[in-house]
Amino acid sequence: MLHVSLLLAVFLIFQVPVSSGFVEELATLTTSTGVIHGTLDLPSGAGPFPVALIIAGSGPTDRDGNSAMLAGKNNSLKMLAQYLATANIASLRFDKRGIAASTAAGPKEVDLRFENYVDDAAAWVEQLRHDKRFSTVNIIGHSEGALIGAIATSRTHPNAFISVAGVGRSAGLVLREQINGKLPAQLFQSNEKILRELEAGRTTEDVPPALKSLYRASVQPYLISWFKYNPAEIVASIKEPVLICQGTTDIQVAVEEAEALKKAAPSAKLVIIEGMNHLLKSVTADPAKQTASYSDPALPINPELMKNIIEFVPRSK
Repeated sequence: MLHVSLLLAVFLIFQVPVSSGFVEELATLTTSTGVIHGTLDLPSGAGPFPVALIIAGSGPTDRDGNSAMLAGKNNSLKMLAQYLATANIASLRFDKRGIAASTAAGPKEVDLRFENYVDDAAAWVEQLRHDKRFSTVNIIGHSEGALIGAIATSRTHPNAFISVAGVGRSAGLVLREQINGKLPAQLFQSNEKILRELEAGRTTEDVPPALKSLYRASVQPYLISWFKYNPAEIVASIKEPVLICQGTTDIQVAVEEAEALKKAAPSAKLVIIEGMNHLLKSVTADPAKQTASYSDPALPINPELMKNIIEFVPRSK
């Protein structure tokens, strides 16, 4: 595991003026395995400004919210960052280690652990905290990034934490539910056996060929490190203000997940946003429109989400 004390965070200032009235800077975080690259969006005018660290979701999702597994771009996290900038809130979003511009910083798959992502988020928070341009430091985590952000919040204690489309149960339980009913009976039993082993912290060689893509030997250590976390318990432990946002037309994360987080953390603010999907866009539940939204950069981000985030972010300590 990487520790924050072993990470040297450095911003490389390279400002690019943007026509809408804010400035973008390239930022880097130097770690023991390589450099992580990000973008800092700064509002125009005099600061200091509140700043939000934006953490992307699972898989090969880059700083802008786009996935290498999908054709086209949706730019959801880029829109989030730029919307914040127009409301005088700075933000830093980044390509996670092993993804996009940060590919070289990724260790071998067999060496990757969920805690690596948490360590990186914590290091970014510490760097932002020491930057005189910012008044408060906050974390916004999307999807899997919500769990990363919650753990980083419990470690670094930023001024506020915002979960967007985050789940309320362990990844093993969610994966089990997603697979339920989609596999033949015998394969489902094999899947259950594998999950039980991984949840117990043990690797297994008993993986049928049909399940190798999910449970290949090199990815099992990462899954073990991920499955052990209970998002509801982590969020419940956070002492800082917490905002939980969830859309009703999210086909990846159900409203019940947000409600589970709220139940665990009664003092948190829960906002259910009608008609918002997993990409933070206003999209109906129609499957064709949902699919199209994943590759539509022209579709704007949901304004109700932005209103709630902007109102929640503290301006001063």
